[in-house]
Amino acid sequence: MKRFRWVRWVALCLLYSSVGFALDREAFTFTNYDLSVRVEPEQQRLAVRGKIKLRNDSSAPQKNLSLQISSSLNWRAIQAGGKPVQFVSQPYASDIDHTGSLSEAIVTLPNAVSPKSTVELDIGYEGVIPVDVTRLTRIGLPKEGAKHSDWDQISQAFSAVRGIGYVVWYPVGTESASLSDGNSVFETVGRWKARNFDSAMSVTFHATPGQRLWFSGEPVGAEKDEAADDKASAFLLRRFGNEVPAFAIGDYEELQSQGYTSIAYLSGDNGAAKDYALAAELASSFVTDWFGPPKEKAEVVQVSDPQAAPFEDGSALLTPLSAKADSRLLQMTAVHQLTHAAFPSSRLWIYEGLGHFAQAAYREQLGGRAAAIEFMGLYGAGVGEIEKSIAEAKNPNAATDESLIRTSIPELYRGKAMYVWWMLRDMIGDLPLKKALAAYRPDEDKDPAYVQHLVAAETKRDLEWFFDDWVYRERGLPDFRIESAFPRPTVGGGYVVTVTIENHGNAGAEVPVTLKVAGGDVTKRLEVRAKSKNSIRMEAPSAPQQVIVNDGSVPESDLSNNTFKIELPAK
Repeated sequence: MKRFRWVRWVALCLLYSSVGFALDREAFTFTNYDLSVRVEPEQQRLAVRGKIKLRNDSSAPQKNLSLQISSSLNWRAIQAGGKPVQFVSQPYASDIDHTGSLSEAIVTLPNAVSPKSTVELDIGYEGVIPVDVTRLTRIGLPKEGAKHSDWDQISQAFSAVRGIGYVVWYPVGTESASLSDGNSVFETVGRWKARNFDSAMSVTFHATPGQRLWFSGEPVGAEKDEAADDKASAFLLRRFGNEVPAFAIGDYEELQSQGYTSIAYLSGDNGAAKDYALAAELASSFVTDWFGPPKEKAEVVQVSDPQAAPFEDGSALLTPLSAKADSRLLQMTAVHQLTHAAFPSSRLWIYEGLGHFAQAAYREQLGGRAAAIEFMGLYGAGVGEIEKSIAEAKNPNAATDESLIRTSIPELYRGKAMYVWWMLRDMIGDLPLKKALAAYRPDEDKDPAYVQHLVAAETKRDLEWFFDDWVYRERGLPDFRIESAFPRPTVGGGYVVTVTIENHGNAGAEVPVTLKVAGGDVTKRLEVRAKSKNSIRMEAPSAPQQVIVNDGSVPESDLSNNTFKIELPAK
């Protein structure tokens, strides 16, 4: 054993000396996967053989590259041009995998790959995928709770395995990321998704007969593998897009809902599946009115753990199903799914932001504006915390790196983007926004200002300042304060109140201003740019009591200074 370790150490030293300690793990984009995957649930085992194609997207020729898989898997073979290549396999700490570590093969290629050129490799690896919560427990999460978050596994009863960010069951190449290091994992996975957005994967699964297999790609065929006495199911993921290659195997049955939603439920949970199907039917007309009919089918795939955290994968949702689930909650979930199916986009702030905006708008339909703002508030605290951490980090490039068009932080491209769409709707109205969305074409969205131009075509307002503050740049949040409120009695017995609002933040917004009066409130909207102030005159039929700026529809850095008590002049 000591001799083996010594030889391995020498090999690593020789390899690193050839690499020059400058291995660029993110130099290559994995443009195509062609994999044959054998799943053996009884052994919790996964074995993969196939080909991968990589493109050097760095600015320099690359002689070495990194291939990473989960640490519970082991490399068996790597070839180029039908001949074995030199590689050394080593552990590499990273929380993009549930084990908290990767099995990394540092490959020395026969010839350097020049920028924008490609290389094709034959690969083979295998191992087991049990439940593993190492990365979560070492940052302090209780083991039992962690199992409901990192529920990926291959087992005899049920198997479900997500991709990068959960289980690296297909080869990737990234720098190390740690959950204890802020947004490191989100940023690393976000960079991977951005680089490999247009990558494709064709995969053939060999699994146990009698169980159904789901994969986040379209089925392209199934055939009997006579030699192995199992069923081979072929799938094609034409482009990764916003999806993570994932698969599930279980005793599934299927239920369709209006042709828009497909529900794969585990045997015996027919009632829960019907409840979700009904929720999808109730939500479909709302989604169609806003975004048009779904362009692809929304899929629901049940996972066996009743407490498992749901996982969204494009327009698919891996989630527990319960016959006791609240009908409104199911409808809200269906709205999000169907919005993704109806409105594809390569930009996360559009794709995810609209998904969450649609939920808020649907919540408004069910319970009024206050209910919608309460729903958005569930994300508001997270947005505020992230904005605070960005400001404290004092990254000179944060204005561009964390803008909505570039950020990989979920709280921003989900929560903050949701608020952006809601504010746009408040500013221009439902019909103009619906028309702008109807004109959106994903393949034409090449310019960050594309959406701004669509909105401008439907309204005469100049909103470049808004997009610059909220989309193109990371400027933080506004901070509104009521500087003054001067009431003046009118001849008819009412009052005219002049309200001055100042904004201490670096982002401007059009914000609602509400005048509280006996017998009813008066609300108007006021545009207050960053680091400036503006005034508005409001008429009150009776004695005004106080002024409130912002009803919660605009995210703010400080909500403690948004009210002002009005002192009436002496008669």
